Amino acid sequence: MAARFFNVLTKLDFPYKKQNMENTRKNIGLIDIGNDARRQFIDAQSVFTAWEGASRSAADVRGGMYWKHQGKTDYLIRTSPDNTQKSLGPRSDETTAIHEKFIARKATAEARVAQLAAELTRHQRMNRALFVGRAPQMLVDILNTLSRAGISEHFTVVGTHALYAYEAAAGVRIGSSDALATQDVDLLWDTRKRVVFATQMKVLGSSMLGLLRKVDSTFEIRQDQRYTAVNGKGFEVDIIRREASEGDPHPLRLTDHEDDIWAIQAKRAGALLSGPRFSSMIVSSSGYMARIETISPLTFVKFKRWMAAQPDRDSMKTSRDGLQADIVQQLIDEYLPHLGQGDGI
Repeated sequence: MAARFFNVLTKLDFPYKKQNMENTRKNIGLIDIGNDARRQFIDAQSVFTAWEGASRSAADVRGGMYWKHQGKTDYLIRTSPDNTQKSLGPRSDETTAIHEKFIARKATAEARVAQLAAELTRHQRMNRALFVGRAPQMLVDILNTLSRAGISEHFTVVGTHALYAYEAAAGVRIGSSDALATQDVDLLWDTRKRVVFATQMKVLGSSMLGLLRKVDSTFEIRQDQRYTAVNGKGFEVDIIRREASEGDPHPLRLTDHEDDIWAIQAKRAGALLSGPRFSSMIVSSSGYMARIETISPLTFVKFKRWMAAQPDRDSMKTSRDGLQADIVQQLIDEYLPHLGQGDGI
């Protein structure tokens, strides 16, 4: 069954057509978020990035250390989050110093994370009060869940939801609701690191579907396209991958769990993986923040235009896709000129 589902290529949600470009551009509206919201975004971003750094430091001291009496002496034992243990040697001046340094470092790291988390809560309320963001809460929740699981580096957000990263970085709102209207998010999975990913998922003891169910317990895999998980409100998460090359297995399920999501090949997705990256903090309408990793705006525009030239492109999407391409180009020209350099893809 899986081979029948996944031995074909699917299209990404990156359309563009060279028609009615001037009319489309005239309808583009970029709305400044205002000085108050901009200042709040900058302040919240400072706390958010500090919290990210503190969380990474705290991750280095996850687990613990304790003395285990064995025979006639004590041994220093280092425990890991996956419950594995390692002896660091018998009690001595050296191991005692290691233990004391670890305990102090762990306490400092955890206290800093807690303090910054409290500040994030305050900024979340300020974000909401000043209407700083409007990214979908579902997107923010999914990104934060992947981050907490330590696997966000394996996924790139592509498609319509990348627009939230670009407008946040520019300090504007995209005025056209048509450009942002979507009920699905495309996550591009980096199969080049699939062995590392599989190891991390085993440590977590979870499937990809299991992680999505931590966000919304109603997520289920669509039986007609097993690369898609859909929740009770119809929001879909598609897992896509680059085209398989020699030695690159396909079809490919994300984990060994029998009910997990499969990844589907997408045209020229390999170019997106190897192209320039773009990272930004996004904010939901309720004020919650998340880190979004996506492709560069220039790559986004060029990829859309390439997709539009494909003869099998769905003509029903051309108006919306052209609008998206023009919006990102305008963002580059007017607000992000430093990102308009380079060849893209």
